[in-house]
Amino acid sequence: MTETIQRPGVRPSATLLRFATAGSVDDGKSTLVGRLLHDSKSVLTDQLEAVEDASRKRGQEAPDLALLTDGLRAEREQGITIDVAYRYFATPRRRFILADTPGHVQYTRNMVTGASTAELAVVLVDARNGVVEQTRRHAAVAALLRVPHVVLAVNKMDLVDYAEPVFAAIAREFTAYAASLGVPEITAIPISALAGDNVVEPSSHMDWYGGPTVLEHLETVPVSHDLTACHARFPVQYVIRPQTPEHRDYRGYAGQIAAGVFRIGEPVTVLPSGRTSTIAGIDLLGDSVDIAWAPQSVTIRLTDDVDVSRGDLIAPSDDAPAVTQDIEATVCHVADRPLTIGQRVLIKHTTRTVKAIVKDIPSRLTLDDLSQHPAPGQLVANDIGRVVVRTAEPLALDAYADSRRTGSFLLIDPADGTTLAAGMAGGSFAAAATGVPEPDDAGWDF
Repeated sequence: MTETIQRPGVRPSATLLRFATAGSVDDGKSTLVGRLLHDSKSVLTDQLEAVEDASRKRGQEAPDLALLTDGLRAEREQGITIDVAYRYFATPRRRFILADTPGHVQYTRNMVTGASTAELAVVLVDARNGVVEQTRRHAAVAALLRVPHVVLAVNKMDLVDYAEPVFAAIAREFTAYAASLGVPEITAIPISALAGDNVVEPSSHMDWYGGPTVLEHLETVPVSHDLTACHARFPVQYVIRPQTPEHRDYRGYAGQIAAGVFRIGEPVTVLPSGRTSTIAGIDLLGDSVDIAWAPQSVTIRLTDDVDVSRGDLIAPSDDAPAVTQDIEATVCHVADRPLTIGQRVLIKHTTRTVKAIVKDIPSRLTLDDLSQHPAPGQLVANDIGRVVVRTAEPLALDAYADSRRTGSFLLIDPADGTTLAAGMAGGSFAAAATGVPEPDDAGWDF
């Protein structure tokens, strides 16, 4: 099978959109996802038959479309989403990777996992309840993770007689809150996932609404981030030294380009050592190329025989990130055991893993009102807070606001390899929340 490579700035005919759904318990996330899959003809016949059979056993006449995503036995028994459910589907206009995340507060960490790579988040609200605490929590998590597009899906409009004033009031409240967090784009859509109103097909019950359906918005929202326009970063994953008669002097550094573009003849710096060289060659799929870009997997050869190993980062010499051993970041604690001051951890950043110690936990974030609880002493499961970490070896991190890929990291328990926290280097919320101006081109397009 031949892989088609797109040049920088040129997009394939069917682009890929990664998006996540979130909302409070019983807001209808799984039903929305099921309706989206069903009405867009993305459900296999045997899957639909299994759902219809399970629904009949429950005494339901119509198929319960939520069962298309609630795959765990515990989820079907309780009627809730517990784990992140990933679904892959496509329409003629776009391909999608969907992460259906839990609504319970104790599964906030699961939403962080599902939304960490999302370019759009769909936040559901029950039209009868309006914006609740968990709605604000999910909006805050989306803002922390710098998800560039947020859709407010006001669900169960059929239970409020499709009243426009109800929708308008909820949309105003949520939009004001999300905007205060610095979310750059918010789109509100009134829907009934159960009845199918405004999910795939326009609703005949809400002629007062002239905007897109959920699917139409998903198909047309601009996926404007372009990795080729970001700071060029190449984490080295493997050093290739064949030492065969035909490749006696070959030394290549293999990995996936995290962001940006690399060209033959470009001066580069190897971090954290700071050694400099020039790109002598780039090998891609067995062929030599003059240029490569994210997210291609390539092997880079340098003109100089410098010391490069797994975990090093290659970057343009005129645009290299700062190297530091002191990291201040926002983390979401995902482990059941607490994260404490003085705790020894491993920090995994791209392909590099180093020893570290938690020097301080300055604050814990209260997502309900965005207040900071100073000096909490520890973070427990689902907590989001600020930490200061000192590493045993230097790391080349970007700010998370500049790059979600090279500005993120994991804290790991060195004893058993358990992931403790997901971290985002640098500041937390965007300018609208902090009052600090952002650059003119700020749009979270990374």
